[in-house]
Amino acid sequence: MIQASCHCGAVTLAADDPPEWVADCNCSICRRYGVLWAYYRASDIRVAASVPTAVYSWGAKTLRFHRCGECGCVTHWTKVDPMIDRIGINARLMPIDVLAAARIRRLDGADTGLYLDA
Repeated sequence: MIQASCHCGAVTLAADDPPEWVADCNCSICRRYGVLWAYYRASDIRVAASVPTAVYSWGAKTLRFHRCGECGCVTHWTKVDPMIDRIGINARLMPIDVLAAARIRRLDGADTGLYLDA
């Protein structure tokens, strides 16, 4: 089991398997957050929070970006549409060895929506 947590530990996310790759997205919000996203089925992830997360949506408002209400770390995003079973976990919150083993893929979220590394 892989566990990610914010700095203070108030928000944790658990997955059964480590990510094989993570996305480094260059869209306006992801580059500002400085995150690397590990994608999973939302139904496969366990989220626990001892404090409420703060949520931010922008643009078309299809995603909700969550951050810890205590320390402020961006922890994950969820889809607004509950029928879409997808979640992005901030892989920078995973153990260093887990992140080091994952391939980093460059996502052109700012323009084409395509991965630039083919």
